[in-house]
Amino acid sequence: MNRPEHHHSHPAPPSGAPPAEPLWIAPLETMLARLESRRSSPLRGLAEPGPTPAELARLLGLAARVPDHGRLAPWRFIVVEGEARRELGQRLDALYARQNPELPPAKADMWTLYMLRAPVTVVLVSRPDPAAKVPEWNQVLSAGAAGMALTVGATALGFASQWLLKWPGRDHEAAALLGVAPGERVAGFIHIGRPSGVGADRPRPSLEEVVSVWRPDQPSTSNETP
Repeated sequence: MNRPEHHHSHPAPPSGAPPAEPLWIAPLETMLARLESRRSSPLRGLAEPGPTPAELARLLGLAARVPDHGRLAPWRFIVVEGEARRELGQRLDALYARQNPELPPAKADMWTLYMLRAPVTVVLVSRPDPAAKVPEWNQVLSAGAAGMALTVGATALGFASQWLLKWPGRDHEAAALLGVAPGERVAGFIHIGRPSGVGADRPRPSLEEVVSVWRPDQPSTSNETP
């Protein structure tokens, strides 16, 4: 997929200009408290009503405000809501049955039920441009950032979400039913609804486990001789 390349540059400050004064922006404690309690909601715990069209547009606008080296927009969103959920689920069930001839009858409508559980599902699609000078890994990370921004925005707006990547997102035939093109890849099904309850949070890693501070005198972990 070839799309126009975009580049951005940062203008240098005028020579001899004094450094700009920092902007002191007050922290939003309410937002911080909400984000500190953010968690994924079980799919069965997402209830109606989902976001209104205006709320969903706002959420998608937030999701698009992510780091994007080169301004490539290497991601896009597919919204599945209303009766379209049932139609998509039925098509997924038909495809899954064809791929799995021994499927027990009890699972014949499993993907229809899956799609109907959340009021709204946003399919996050990663679409890196291999012709761009920006490394593909940067573009893939930007897609992940868009998904996280969507879940954070949903939390800020009072919704709950569950980000999943089950068979419909991993199978190329199933993804094609959504209109996912060659060269694109589903990064997740992000299901959004009202929380039907607040469960116990899962254990989170301690900062000591995941944070380190680099120091110039620390030994290298590489086995290669410089």
